[in-house]
Amino acid sequence: MSDVPTRHLGELAVSAQGLGCMGMSHAYGAADDAQSIATLHRALDLGVTLLDTADFYGAGHNEELVGRAVAGRRDEVVPATKFGFANRLGEPTRIRGDAAYVRQACEASLRRLGVDHIDLYYLHRVDPGVPIEETVGAMAELVRAGKVRHLGLSEAGAPTIRRAHAVHPITALQSEWSLWTRDLEAEIAPVCRELGIGLVPFSPLGRGFLTGQYGSVEKLAENDIRRNQPRFADGNLERNLAIVARLTEPAAAKGVTTGQLALAWVQHRGDDVVPIPGTRRQRNLEENLVALTVELTPEDLTAIEAAAPPEQIAGPRYDATHLSHVDN
Repeated sequence: MSDVPTRHLGELAVSAQGLGCMGMSHAYGAADDAQSIATLHRALDLGVTLLDTADFYGAGHNEELVGRAVAGRRDEVVPATKFGFANRLGEPTRIRGDAAYVRQACEASLRRLGVDHIDLYYLHRVDPGVPIEETVGAMAELVRAGKVRHLGLSEAGAPTIRRAHAVHPITALQSEWSLWTRDLEAEIAPVCRELGIGLVPFSPLGRGFLTGQYGSVEKLAENDIRRNQPRFADGNLERNLAIVARLTEPAAAKGVTTGQLALAWVQHRGDDVVPIPGTRRQRNLEENLVALTVELTPEDLTAIEAAAPPEQIAGPRYDATHLSHVDN
């Protein structure tokens, strides 16, 4: 595939599928910069423009990595990054959304990315101690200063989205959305569509689980965060594997893998949906892009959803602490 179609997040034109860069530095085992940069270059060559990172990933390493990869190719990329976590991985969670921190975080991200402006700047998590009006007001100042083009929120609840949008137009909401995480469908996605806010699903493959490659956590690196996530725990893992098994038949009927089918399902959620599956490997990148070519009829979508009903997904997507930081 050499011509990735375009979709719009609000007024921002991006590739219909982006690339989540987190795993290149953070959460899923040791980093391999050479491999990751080669994958980033391949993504640009194939027409992927939306590259998603955050200052938290690898304590700044991920932004620096993306910056190195896009150097000299700035006109081919729509860099998106996030701020809000003021701690390093492994430390107690501290979320900051105060105006001073907004400015500080943006300057640091610009420096690490090696760019003069960020195309899409997200609040990574809502700071419960700071009114969203203050946070988004400070982000809006960055737009007026030319340091940021568009604003986004990540894992925010519907009332917060409305309040934020009233301060400055929000271009995109980034939240988890896949066949095994459909929480935003009831209230959050409809509010975004009412306001003209695009949707950027992260983990559209269920943190890789929907590919069928993870029958046991023993295959995962010792420092892989999935080892401690409820849906990968004993008991839950086996029940969730049964759901993946039920996807094999509709996937085979389309001539694709279960992962490609699951990603195609997300792509079919609407023209305002731009998933960002993450990988550090070129092969996975190319396999994920195949999902853009899979045509699903209403009957196909019904069959896929019947194979993976939300009420049968075993375990919450996060532990209690991490769940307390989402949909606020």
